[in-house]
Amino acid sequence: MRAATVSRSGGPEAVEITKVPVPVPGPGQARIKVAAAALNPVDAAMRAGVFGSAGERIGLGWDVAGTVESVGPGAPWSSGDRVMGLATGHRTPLGTHAEYAVLDADALAPAPRTLDDTHAAALPLNALSAAQALDLAALQPGDSLLVTGAAGGVGAHTVELAHHRGLKVTALASARDEQFLRARGADHFLSRDEPLPAATYDGVVDAALLGGRALAPLRDGGTYVGVWPGQEPAPERGVRIAALDVRADGAQLAELSRLADQGVLLARVTRTFPLTDAAAAHARLAEGGLRGRLVIVP
Repeated sequence: MRAATVSRSGGPEAVEITKVPVPVPGPGQARIKVAAAALNPVDAAMRAGVFGSAGERIGLGWDVAGTVESVGPGAPWSSGDRVMGLATGHRTPLGTHAEYAVLDADALAPAPRTLDDTHAAALPLNALSAAQALDLAALQPGDSLLVTGAAGGVGAHTVELAHHRGLKVTALASARDEQFLRARGADHFLSRDEPLPAATYDGVVDAALLGGRALAPLRDGGTYVGVWPGQEPAPERGVRIAALDVRADGAQLAELSRLADQGVLLARVTRTFPLTDAAAAHARLAEGGLRGRLVIVP
């Protein structure tokens, strides 16, 4: 089968389409016939060697949507089940940007009935990141939350889920995104060109990676959650610092699938690319300015 891989660190040109054996599911695993797999910034980071992969060939792709083709012993799925899932790990021999992918069965969830595979594939990493960031923030209904980078994949889902959980949400993003974010549940909006208010919020989910700049808007004793491990600032004024390390969680993803069917979560796709054009998809991701995911279609 074909898979998008890298054997050297570099730019989009480092992405190769290689022939690899079809993976075999082990105990508690399922093989997915991939229908669609989103491209995320973490894939660009893996390609660029941020996590260290010199001298070894690694597969790209974390998100996946498709159908179960076969299962290993003990896997509670059946052939033909339509699923989505998240394959985490920085040195996975084979990612989801491939014709087939093997995932642990407990990393899978039923795909939303109201979404096609392309849009379902845009949900797992971003929606799980948003949900787990809010879990780390541990805020209560009525508490105030600032979401930086609110128009991005993780940020927008954080706004949606925070609103669903009863938080008072302020979205920080480009002025052109205000109407969209208010429609997704933001109670208040801040343009990223405006000065940040001081000591205002109970929590911050920093999807824009502002780091120390995102501490000033927090009240003393508030909570900062960073979405990129290792980039969080040092604590001050009793602020609690938490770092997201997103994990695959099929049960949580199943709940997020239900919320997508209910309209709480909006899956956004900007463009699809065939697997053979994976390098071009990486090049488009590098250009920035996206308001939805790029999705690889085998």
